[in-house]
Amino acid sequence: MEIIKAYIEKHKDRFLEELLDLLRVPSISADPAYKQDVLKTAEIVKARLIEAGVDNAEVCVTPGYPIVYAEKMIDPSLPTVLVYGHYDVQPADPIELWTSGPFEPVIKKTEAHPEGAIFARGACDDKGQMYMHVKAFELMMNTDSLPCNVKFMIEGEEEVGSESLDGFVKANKEKLASDVILISDTGMLANDIPSITTGLRGLSYVEVEVTGPNRDLHSGLYGGAVANPINILTQMIASLQDEQNRITIPGFYDDVIELSLEERADMAKAPFSLDAYKKALDLSDIHGEDGYVTMERNSIRPTLDVNGIWGGYMGEGAKTVIASKAYAKISMRLVPGQDPDAITELFSKHFVRIAPKSVKVKVTPHHGGMPYVSPTDDNGYKAASLAMMDTFGKKPVPVRSGGSIPIVALFEQELNVKSILLGFGLDSDAIHSPNEHYGVFNYFRGIETISRFYKHFTDLTK
Repeated sequence: MEIIKAYIEKHKDRFLEELLDLLRVPSISADPAYKQDVLKTAEIVKARLIEAGVDNAEVCVTPGYPIVYAEKMIDPSLPTVLVYGHYDVQPADPIELWTSGPFEPVIKKTEAHPEGAIFARGACDDKGQMYMHVKAFELMMNTDSLPCNVKFMIEGEEEVGSESLDGFVKANKEKLASDVILISDTGMLANDIPSITTGLRGLSYVEVEVTGPNRDLHSGLYGGAVANPINILTQMIASLQDEQNRITIPGFYDDVIELSLEERADMAKAPFSLDAYKKALDLSDIHGEDGYVTMERNSIRPTLDVNGIWGGYMGEGAKTVIASKAYAKISMRLVPGQDPDAITELFSKHFVRIAPKSVKVKVTPHHGGMPYVSPTDDNGYKAASLAMMDTFGKKPVPVRSGGSIPIVALFEQELNVKSILLGFGLDSDAIHSPNEHYGVFNYFRGIETISRFYKHFTDLTK
Protein backbone atom coordinates (compact mmCIF):
# COMPACT_ATOMS: atom_id res chain seq x y z
CA MET A 1 0.00 0.00 0.00
CA GLU A 2 3.00 2.33 0.21
CA ILE A 3 2.67 2.80 -3.54
CA ILE A 4 -0.54 4.76 -2.88
CA LYS A 5 1.17 7.25 -0.58
CA ALA A 6 4.14 7.54 -2.94
CA TYR A 7 1.92 8.36 -5.92
CA ILE A 8 -0.04 10.98 -3.96
CA GLU A 9 3.16 12.60 -2.70
CA LYS A 10 4.63 12.73 -6.21
CA HIS A 11 1.53 14.31 -7.76
CA LYS A 12 0.06 16.28 -4.83
CA ASP A 13 0.83 19.71 -6.30
CA ARG A 14 -0.93 18.81 -9.55
CA PHE A 15 -3.85 17.19 -7.71
CA LEU A 16 -4.31 20.37 -5.72
CA GLU A 17 -4.01 22.74 -8.67
CA GLU A 18 -6.53 20.76 -10.69
CA LEU A 19 -9.06 21.09 -7.87
CA LEU A 20 -8.40 24.83 -7.59
CA ASP A 21 -9.04 25.19 -11.34
CA LEU A 22 -12.35 23.34 -10.94
CA LEU A 23 -13.34 25.60 -8.05
CA ARG A 24 -12.74 28.73 -10.14
CA VAL A 25 -15.75 27.91 -12.33
CA PRO A 26 -18.98 29.21 -10.72
CA SER A 27 -21.23 26.23 -11.46
CA ILE A 28 -24.27 27.58 -9.60
CA SER A 29 -27.21 25.45 -10.68
CA ALA A 30 -29.84 27.58 -8.90
CA ASP A 31 -29.12 30.73 -10.96
CA PRO A 32 -29.76 30.63 -14.74
CA ALA A 33 -27.17 33.39 -15.15
CA TYR A 34 -24.50 30.73 -14.56
CA LYS A 35 -25.83 28.18 -17.06
CA GLN A 36 -22.75 28.25 -19.27
CA ASP A 37 -20.48 27.81 -16.25
CA VAL A 38 -22.44 24.75 -15.15
CA LEU A 39 -22.21 23.25 -18.64
CA LYS A 40 -18.49 24.09 -18.79
CA THR A 41 -17.91 22.27 -15.51
CA ALA A 42 -19.56 19.12 -16.84
CA GLU A 43 -17.14 19.15 -19.77
CA ILE A 44 -14.18 19.65 -17.42
CA VAL A 45 -15.23 16.66 -15.30
CA LYS A 46 -15.58 14.53 -18.43
CA ALA A 47 -12.12 15.57 -19.64
CA ARG A 48 -10.53 14.81 -16.27
CA LEU A 49 -12.10 11.34 -16.20
CA ILE A 50 -10.78 10.59 -19.68
CA GLU A 51 -7.32 11.76 -18.64
CA ALA A 52 -7.56 9.51 -15.58
CA GLY A 53 -8.13 6.44 -17.76
CA VAL A 54 -11.81 5.60 -18.19
CA ASP A 55 -12.78 3.55 -21.25
CA ASN A 56 -15.48 6.00 -22.22
CA ALA A 57 -17.08 9.13 -20.86
CA GLU A 58 -20.11 11.10 -21.95
CA VAL A 59 -22.02 14.19 -21.00
CA CYS A 60 -25.59 12.90 -20.90
CA VAL A 61 -28.29 15.43 -21.78
CA THR A 62 -31.22 15.70 -19.37
CA PRO A 63 -34.20 18.08 -19.12
CA GLY A 64 -32.00 20.10 -16.78
CA TYR A 65 -28.24 20.12 -16.41
CA PRO A 66 -26.28 17.16 -17.81
CA ILE A 67 -25.00 14.09 -15.99
CA VAL A 68 -21.42 13.01 -16.61
CA TYR A 69 -21.19 9.24 -16.98
CA ALA A 70 -17.96 7.27 -17.35
CA GLU A 71 -16.76 3.74 -16.77
CA LYS A 72 -13.78 1.43 -16.66
CA MET A 73 -14.81 -2.21 -17.01
CA ILE A 74 -11.82 -4.50 -16.54
CA ASP A 75 -13.65 -7.80 -16.00
CA PRO A 76 -17.43 -8.43 -15.88
CA SER A 77 -16.88 -11.15 -13.27
CA LEU A 78 -15.40 -8.66 -10.82
CA PRO A 79 -17.41 -6.34 -8.53
CA THR A 80 -18.47 -2.93 -9.82
CA VAL A 81 -18.32 0.29 -7.76
CA LEU A 82 -20.60 3.13 -8.87
CA VAL A 83 -19.31 6.55 -7.77
CA TYR A 84 -21.88 9.32 -7.34
CA GLY A 85 -21.09 13.01 -6.84
CA HIS A 86 -22.15 16.42 -8.06
CA TYR A 87 -20.35 19.27 -9.79
CA ASP A 88 -22.88 22.04 -9.11
CA VAL A 89 -22.57 24.38 -6.12
CA GLN A 90 -24.71 26.61 -3.96
CA PRO A 91 -24.98 30.37 -4.64
CA ALA A 92 -22.25 32.33 -2.88
CA ASP A 93 -24.54 34.91 -1.28
CA PRO A 94 -24.02 36.91 0.84
CA ILE A 95 -20.84 37.80 -1.04
CA GLU A 96 -19.84 40.54 1.39
CA LEU A 97 -19.30 38.00 4.18
CA TRP A 98 -16.58 36.12 2.32
CA THR A 99 -13.03 36.92 3.37
CA SER A 100 -11.82 36.02 -0.13
CA GLY A 101 -13.56 35.60 -3.47
CA PRO A 102 -15.91 32.58 -3.46
CA PHE A 103 -14.57 31.52 -6.85
CA GLU A 104 -11.00 32.65 -6.25
CA PRO A 105 -9.75 29.70 -4.15
CA VAL A 106 -7.08 30.38 -1.57
CA ILE A 107 -5.47 28.18 1.06
CA LYS A 108 -5.48 29.42 4.64
CA LYS A 109 -4.80 27.77 7.98
CA THR A 110 -7.66 27.35 10.45
CA GLU A 111 -7.96 25.90 13.95
CA ALA A 112 -9.55 22.74 12.54
CA HIS A 113 -7.16 22.64 9.57
CA PRO A 114 -3.67 23.63 10.75
CA GLU A 115 -2.21 22.22 7.53
CA GLY A 116 -4.40 24.59 5.52
CA ALA A 117 -7.85 24.63 4.02
CA ILE A 118 -9.09 25.55 0.55
CA PHE A 119 -11.54 28.45 0.78
CA ALA A 120 -14.01 28.50 -2.13
CA ARG A 121 -17.63 27.74 -2.88
CA GLY A 122 -17.88 24.01 -3.56
CA ALA A 123 -14.54 23.21 -1.91
CA CYS A 124 -16.18 20.68 0.41
CA ASP A 125 -19.67 20.43 -1.11
CA ASP A 126 -19.03 18.69 -3.38
CA LYS A 127 -16.28 19.47 -5.88
CA GLY A 128 -13.43 18.75 -3.49
CA GLN A 129 -14.94 15.48 -2.30
CA MET A 130 -16.13 14.41 -5.75
CA TYR A 131 -12.72 15.09 -7.27
CA MET A 132 -11.04 12.82 -4.70
CA HIS A 133 -12.67 9.92 -6.53
CA VAL A 134 -11.31 11.03 -9.89
CA LYS A 135 -7.80 11.23 -8.48
CA ALA A 136 -8.11 7.95 -6.59
CA PHE A 137 -9.13 6.30 -9.86
CA GLU A 138 -6.18 7.90 -11.67
CA LEU A 139 -3.87 6.63 -8.94
CA MET A 140 -5.13 3.07 -9.27
CA MET A 141 -4.94 3.15 -13.06
CA ASN A 142 -1.38 4.47 -13.12
CA THR A 143 -0.11 2.06 -10.49
CA ASP A 144 -1.87 -1.00 -12.00
CA SER A 145 -3.80 -1.46 -8.76
CA LEU A 146 -7.43 -1.10 -9.85
CA PRO A 147 -8.96 -4.34 -8.52
CA CYS A 148 -12.51 -4.06 -9.90
CA ASN A 149 -14.82 -2.22 -12.29
CA VAL A 150 -15.70 1.44 -11.78
CA LYS A 151 -18.56 3.61 -13.00
CA PHE A 152 -19.01 7.34 -12.43
CA MET A 153 -22.27 9.31 -12.33
CA ILE A 154 -21.59 12.98 -11.59
CA GLU A 155 -24.62 15.27 -11.80
CA GLY A 156 -25.20 19.01 -11.99
CA GLU A 157 -28.48 19.53 -10.13
CA GLU A 158 -27.94 18.21 -6.61
CA GLU A 159 -28.16 21.67 -5.07
CA VAL A 160 -31.58 22.22 -6.69
CA GLY A 161 -33.13 18.86 -5.90
CA SER A 162 -31.67 16.48 -8.52
CA GLU A 163 -34.82 16.79 -10.60
CA SER A 164 -33.36 15.12 -13.70
CA LEU A 165 -31.65 12.27 -11.87
CA ASP A 166 -34.81 10.25 -11.23
CA GLY A 167 -35.54 9.88 -14.94
CA PHE A 168 -31.90 9.19 -15.78
CA VAL A 169 -31.61 6.41 -13.20
CA LYS A 170 -34.88 4.76 -14.24
CA ALA A 171 -33.91 4.90 -17.92
CA ASN A 172 -30.37 3.56 -17.39
CA LYS A 173 -30.66 0.75 -14.87
CA GLU A 174 -28.48 -1.61 -16.91
CA LYS A 175 -25.84 1.02 -17.49
CA LEU A 176 -25.74 1.83 -13.77
CA ALA A 177 -25.78 -1.79 -12.56
CA SER A 178 -23.28 -2.15 -9.72
CA ASP A 179 -22.55 -3.85 -6.42
CA VAL A 180 -22.16 -0.76 -4.26
CA ILE A 181 -22.54 3.01 -4.62
CA LEU A 182 -19.75 5.11 -3.14
CA ILE A 183 -20.54 8.71 -2.21
CA SER A 184 -18.40 11.41 -0.62
CA ASP A 185 -20.83 14.24 0.12
CA THR A 186 -20.88 13.95 3.91
CA GLY A 187 -18.42 14.49 6.72
CA MET A 188 -16.68 12.94 9.69
CA LEU A 189 -16.49 13.88 13.35
CA ALA A 190 -12.92 15.22 13.31
CA ASN A 191 -9.61 14.70 11.57
CA ASP A 192 -8.52 12.45 14.42
CA ILE A 193 -11.95 10.81 14.84
CA PRO A 194 -12.89 9.15 11.54
CA SER A 195 -16.55 8.28 11.04
CA ILE A 196 -18.88 6.90 8.41
CA THR A 197 -22.36 8.31 7.87
CA THR A 198 -25.02 5.61 8.23
CA GLY A 199 -28.16 7.70 8.02
CA LEU A 200 -29.54 10.80 6.29
CA ARG A 201 -32.61 12.87 6.94
CA GLY A 202 -35.19 13.37 4.22
CA LEU A 203 -36.45 16.74 3.04
CA SER A 204 -39.62 18.65 2.25
CA TYR A 205 -38.98 22.15 0.88
CA VAL A 206 -41.74 24.67 0.20
CA GLU A 207 -42.23 28.34 -0.55
CA VAL A 208 -45.18 30.24 0.94
CA GLU A 209 -46.80 33.45 -0.26
CA VAL A 210 -49.18 35.54 1.82
CA THR A 211 -51.21 38.25 0.02
CA GLY A 212 -53.14 41.04 1.68
CA PRO A 213 -54.25 44.19 -0.20
CA ASN A 214 -54.01 44.32 -3.98
CA ARG A 215 -51.13 46.82 -3.84
CA ASP A 216 -48.61 48.28 -1.39
CA LEU A 217 -50.33 50.77 0.90
CA HIS A 218 -49.34 53.86 2.87
CA SER A 219 -48.83 52.58 6.42
CA GLY A 220 -50.18 55.80 7.90
CA LEU A 221 -53.40 55.89 5.91
CA TYR A 222 -54.11 52.15 6.08
CA GLY A 223 -52.13 50.88 9.08
CA GLY A 224 -54.41 49.21 11.63
CA ALA A 225 -57.26 48.90 9.14
CA VAL A 226 -55.96 46.19 6.79
CA ALA A 227 -53.93 43.05 7.37
CA ASN A 228 -50.18 43.41 7.01
CA PRO A 229 -49.01 40.25 5.18
CA ILE A 230 -45.55 40.41 6.75
CA ASN A 231 -47.01 40.59 10.26
CA ILE A 232 -49.42 37.78 9.47
CA LEU A 233 -46.71 35.59 7.91
CA THR A 234 -44.41 35.91 10.92
CA GLN A 235 -47.28 35.05 13.27
CA MET A 236 -48.17 31.99 11.20
CA ILE A 237 -44.57 30.81 11.12
CA ALA A 238 -44.18 31.34 14.86
CA SER A 239 -47.21 29.12 15.47
CA LEU A 240 -45.58 26.17 13.67
CA GLN A 241 -43.59 25.29 16.79
CA ASP A 242 -44.70 25.17 20.41
CA GLU A 243 -42.87 26.03 23.63
CA GLN A 244 -41.19 22.61 23.64
CA ASN A 245 -39.94 23.30 20.10
CA ARG A 246 -42.12 20.55 18.68
CA ILE A 247 -43.75 21.07 15.31
CA THR A 248 -47.47 21.75 15.63
CA ILE A 249 -48.66 20.51 12.23
CA PRO A 250 -51.30 17.82 12.95
CA GLY A 251 -50.05 14.38 11.99
CA PHE A 252 -46.44 15.53 11.50
CA TYR A 253 -44.98 12.97 13.92
CA ASP A 254 -47.41 10.12 13.22
CA ASP A 255 -45.00 8.01 11.16
CA VAL A 256 -41.73 8.90 12.86
CA ILE A 257 -39.74 5.79 13.75
CA GLU A 258 -38.48 6.38 17.27
CA LEU A 259 -35.07 5.04 18.22
CA SER A 260 -34.89 2.80 21.27
CA LEU A 261 -33.10 3.91 24.42
CA GLU A 262 -30.38 1.37 23.57
CA GLU A 263 -29.90 2.89 20.10
CA ARG A 264 -29.76 6.38 21.59
CA ALA A 265 -27.19 5.18 24.12
CA ASP A 266 -25.04 3.85 21.27
CA MET A 267 -25.27 7.21 19.55
CA ALA A 268 -24.12 8.94 22.72
CA LYS A 269 -20.82 7.04 22.55
CA ALA A 270 -19.69 9.23 19.66
CA PRO A 271 -17.25 11.91 20.89
CA PHE A 272 -18.98 15.28 21.25
CA SER A 273 -18.14 18.42 23.19
CA LEU A 274 -21.08 20.73 23.80
CA ASP A 275 -18.75 23.52 24.90
CA ALA A 276 -16.71 23.25 21.70
CA TYR A 277 -19.94 23.15 19.67
CA LYS A 278 -21.20 26.39 21.24
CA LYS A 279 -17.80 28.05 20.93
CA ALA A 280 -17.51 27.20 17.23
CA LEU A 281 -20.89 28.82 16.56
CA ASP A 282 -20.44 31.68 19.04
CA LEU A 283 -23.53 30.62 20.99
CA SER A 284 -24.22 31.20 24.67
CA ASP A 285 -26.74 28.36 24.73
CA ILE A 286 -28.26 25.68 22.54
CA HIS A 287 -31.82 25.35 21.31
CA GLY A 288 -34.06 22.49 20.23
CA GLU A 289 -36.77 19.97 20.93
CA ASP A 290 -37.23 19.13 24.60
CA GLY A 291 -36.20 15.64 25.63
CA TYR A 292 -33.33 15.25 23.17
CA VAL A 293 -29.66 16.16 23.21
CA THR A 294 -27.90 18.14 20.49
CA MET A 295 -26.55 15.15 18.53
CA GLU A 296 -30.07 13.68 18.45
CA ARG A 297 -31.79 16.94 17.53
CA ASN A 298 -29.62 17.38 14.45
CA SER A 299 -29.82 13.81 13.18
CA ILE A 300 -32.68 11.57 14.37
CA ARG A 301 -35.40 14.19 14.94
CA PRO A 302 -37.43 16.03 12.29
CA THR A 303 -37.18 19.80 12.04
CA LEU A 304 -38.83 22.84 10.50
CA ASP A 305 -36.76 25.89 9.60
CA VAL A 306 -37.33 29.15 7.75
CA ASN A 307 -34.56 29.45 5.17
CA GLY A 308 -35.53 32.88 3.89
CA ILE A 309 -38.22 35.50 4.49
CA TRP A 310 -38.92 38.72 2.64
CA GLY A 311 -41.48 41.33 1.65
CA GLY A 312 -42.04 45.08 1.66
CA TYR A 313 -39.30 47.68 1.41
CA MET A 314 -35.75 46.47 1.98
CA GLY A 315 -33.71 49.27 0.43
CA GLU A 316 -31.72 52.02 2.09
CA GLY A 317 -33.52 54.48 4.35
CA ALA A 318 -37.22 54.38 5.20
CA LYS A 319 -40.34 53.77 3.18
CA THR A 320 -43.55 53.52 5.18
CA VAL A 321 -45.57 50.89 3.34
CA ILE A 322 -47.76 47.92 4.10
CA ALA A 323 -46.61 45.37 1.57
CA SER A 324 -49.12 43.60 -0.63
CA LYS A 325 -47.23 40.32 -0.31
CA ALA A 326 -44.85 38.48 1.99
CA TYR A 327 -42.86 35.34 1.27
CA ALA A 328 -40.86 32.65 3.02
CA LYS A 329 -38.94 29.52 2.10
CA ILE A 330 -39.33 26.70 4.59
CA SER A 331 -37.53 23.37 4.83
CA MET A 332 -38.48 20.36 6.91
CA ARG A 333 -35.85 17.71 7.57
CA LEU A 334 -37.45 14.30 7.91
CA VAL A 335 -36.50 11.05 9.62
CA PRO A 336 -37.17 7.39 8.82
CA GLY A 337 -40.89 6.70 8.54
CA GLN A 338 -41.76 10.14 7.15
CA ASP A 339 -42.68 10.51 3.49
CA PRO A 340 -41.79 13.91 1.95
CA ASP A 341 -44.91 14.08 -0.25
CA ALA A 342 -47.17 13.31 2.70
CA ILE A 343 -45.41 15.89 4.89
CA THR A 344 -45.65 18.53 2.16
CA GLU A 345 -49.38 17.91 1.92
CA LEU A 346 -49.82 18.09 5.70
CA PHE A 347 -47.90 21.36 5.79
CA SER A 348 -49.83 22.90 2.90
CA LYS A 349 -53.24 22.09 4.35
CA HIS A 350 -52.26 23.30 7.81
CA PHE A 351 -50.70 26.55 6.61
CA VAL A 352 -53.77 27.45 4.58
CA ARG A 353 -56.05 26.49 7.48
CA ILE A 354 -54.33 28.73 10.05
CA ALA A 355 -54.38 31.81 7.82
CA PRO A 356 -56.88 34.55 8.83
CA LYS A 357 -59.57 35.50 6.29
CA SER A 358 -57.87 38.87 5.80
CA VAL A 359 -55.13 37.29 3.64
CA LYS A 360 -54.76 34.71 0.89
CA VAL A 361 -52.13 31.97 1.11
CA LYS A 362 -50.31 30.04 -1.58
CA VAL A 363 -47.94 27.13 -0.89
CA THR A 364 -45.56 26.02 -3.65
CA PRO A 365 -43.69 22.72 -3.14
CA HIS A 366 -40.12 22.77 -4.42
CA HIS A 367 -38.19 19.55 -3.88
CA GLY A 368 -37.89 16.78 -1.37
CA GLY A 369 -36.32 13.43 -0.64
CA MET A 370 -36.73 10.31 1.44
CA PRO A 371 -34.70 9.63 4.60
CA TYR A 372 -32.11 6.84 4.41
CA VAL A 373 -30.43 4.43 6.81
CA SER A 374 -27.62 2.19 5.59
CA PRO A 375 -26.53 -1.10 7.18
CA THR A 376 -23.25 -1.51 9.02
CA ASP A 377 -22.93 -5.24 8.43
CA ASP A 378 -22.56 -5.40 4.64
CA ASN A 379 -19.37 -5.55 2.58
CA GLY A 380 -19.53 -1.90 1.54
CA TYR A 381 -19.50 -0.61 5.10
CA LYS A 382 -16.90 -3.17 6.16
CA ALA A 383 -14.62 -2.13 3.28
CA ALA A 384 -15.00 1.55 4.15
CA SER A 385 -14.26 0.82 7.79
CA LEU A 386 -11.13 -1.17 6.92
CA ALA A 387 -9.94 1.55 4.54
CA MET A 388 -10.31 4.19 7.26
CA MET A 389 -8.50 1.98 9.73
CA ASP A 390 -5.63 1.77 7.24
CA THR A 391 -5.35 5.54 6.76
CA PHE A 392 -6.43 6.93 10.15
CA GLY A 393 -5.14 4.13 12.35
CA LYS A 394 -8.41 3.69 14.20
CA LYS A 395 -11.86 2.21 13.67
CA PRO A 396 -14.40 4.76 12.36
CA VAL A 397 -17.52 5.65 14.33
CA PRO A 398 -20.90 5.10 12.61
CA VAL A 399 -22.97 8.30 12.79
CA ARG A 400 -26.25 9.62 11.46
CA SER A 401 -26.18 12.93 9.61
CA GLY A 402 -28.74 15.68 9.79
CA GLY A 403 -28.25 16.50 6.12
CA SER A 404 -30.12 15.16 3.12
CA ILE A 405 -29.00 13.51 -0.09
CA PRO A 406 -32.43 12.74 -1.60
CA ILE A 407 -31.15 10.49 -4.37
CA VAL A 408 -29.66 7.86 -2.00
CA ALA A 409 -33.10 6.38 -1.34
CA LEU A 410 -33.81 6.54 -5.08
CA PHE A 411 -30.69 4.49 -5.83
CA GLU A 412 -31.76 1.72 -3.48
CA GLN A 413 -35.31 1.73 -4.81
CA GLU A 414 -34.43 1.69 -8.50
CA LEU A 415 -31.01 -0.01 -8.60
CA ASN A 416 -31.38 -2.25 -5.52
CA VAL A 417 -27.93 -1.21 -4.36
CA LYS A 418 -26.76 0.13 -1.00
CA SER A 419 -24.85 3.40 -0.76
CA ILE A 420 -21.75 3.96 1.37
CA LEU A 421 -21.44 7.55 2.59
CA LEU A 422 -17.68 7.96 2.90
CA GLY A 423 -17.26 11.70 3.50
CA PHE A 424 -14.26 13.65 4.75
CA GLY A 425 -15.63 17.14 5.48
CA LEU A 426 -15.94 18.66 8.94
CA ASP A 427 -18.90 20.46 10.52
CA SER A 428 -16.74 23.58 10.69
CA ASP A 429 -16.20 23.64 6.90
CA ALA A 430 -19.11 26.09 6.42
CA ILE A 431 -20.84 24.34 3.54
CA HIS A 432 -23.71 26.42 2.11
CA SER A 433 -22.30 29.40 4.03
CA PRO A 434 -19.82 32.19 3.33
CA ASN A 435 -16.19 31.06 3.57
CA GLU A 436 -16.85 27.42 2.75
CA HIS A 437 -13.60 25.50 2.93
CA TYR A 438 -12.10 22.02 2.80
CA GLY A 439 -8.93 20.80 4.48
CA VAL A 440 -5.92 19.98 2.34
CA PHE A 441 -5.29 17.09 4.74
CA ASN A 442 -8.84 15.84 4.17
CA TYR A 443 -8.51 16.06 0.40
CA PHE A 444 -5.38 13.92 0.24
CA ARG A 445 -6.43 11.56 3.04
CA GLY A 446 -9.70 11.05 1.16
CA ILE A 447 -7.87 10.09 -2.03
CA GLU A 448 -5.81 7.56 -0.10
CA THR A 449 -8.78 6.08 1.77
CA ILE A 450 -10.89 5.74 -1.36
CA SER A 451 -8.06 3.94 -3.13
CA ARG A 452 -7.85 1.44 -0.27
CA PHE A 453 -11.64 0.98 -0.24
CA TYR A 454 -11.55 -0.67 -3.67
CA LYS A 455 -9.07 -3.31 -2.59
CA HIS A 456 -10.97 -4.18 0.58
CA PHE A 457 -14.35 -4.25 -1.17
CA THR A 458 -13.05 -6.54 -3.92
CA ASP A 459 -11.46 -8.90 -1.39
CA LEU A 460 -14.65 -9.06 0.69
CA THR A 461 -16.90 -9.81 -2.29
CA LYS A 462 -14.80 -12.51 -3.93
